[in-house]
Parts: sequence; C-alpha cells; structure tokens
Amino acid sequence: YYTSIPGSCNFETQDQKWTTVCGLTQDPTDDFDWNISNSAVMGQMGPHTDHTPGKGHRFLYVNSSTQKKGNRARIITTKFFPASLGICRVRFWFWMFASRQTGVLKVYTVEEHGMDILMWSSSRNEENKW
Repeated sequence: YYTSIPGSCNFETQDQKWTTVCGLTQDPTDDFDWNISNSAVMGQMGPHTDHTPGKGHRFLYVNSSTQKKGNRARIITTKFFPASLGICRVRFWFWMFASRQTGVLKVYTVEEHGMDILMWSSSRNEENKW
C-alpha cells in the first residue's frame, strides 16, 4: 500500500493493482513486465521474504529465465518529481539471483525533454540478501 511519503510503496496489495496503488505503470514499449509476488510463488529462485520486518511479504520481480539478451522490463512513475539537489531521493531494496540469465537492474531519471539519464545500475548483488 501507499505510505505518507510521496512515491513510497511497499507492494502489500491483494492483487495486481499495485501499479495504481503505487503510482507506477508498465512501459508499453518494453519486452516483458514486472509482477508482484511473494516468496511462496517465487519458489527457490527468489528471496524467502521481502525486506520489510513484520508482516511484509510482497515484492516486484521479473522472471528473466525465458528472456533473450537485450530484453527489457520497465516500470515508470506516473507522478513527476521536480528536479532538486539533495531534496528528492530514490531509495529501494533489491535482490538479484546470480544466474546466467540475470541481467542488469538500472534506475533512470527522465529529463523534461524525454531523455533517459542513467543514475544507477547493478549487474548482481554480492550476497543472498536484500
């Protein structure tokens, strides 16, 4: 559900309505989609729980096992955040299963004329944790 911090979401929704609840949208031009799940659905390929202490169970994931090199899964915020220096911060947790099919997780900002600017990327998580 959505918290009081603008842009914040913990994905504890009961169904696939996380895009609306969290102010996110699937990019219609990408190759495959992000989904919401919990460890029971992910089986042994995913983390045993999400990063939230207590009752949190759900997280977003992509299944890269059937994808080709270069395929993209992309979600976009539906709300615009004004440019700032040190005021607006992006914070998230990630878990990447180390396999041959694991791609690169990237975070972009989009400037006002539509150009994507790469802000951060990771090709793997060194430890089996969030």
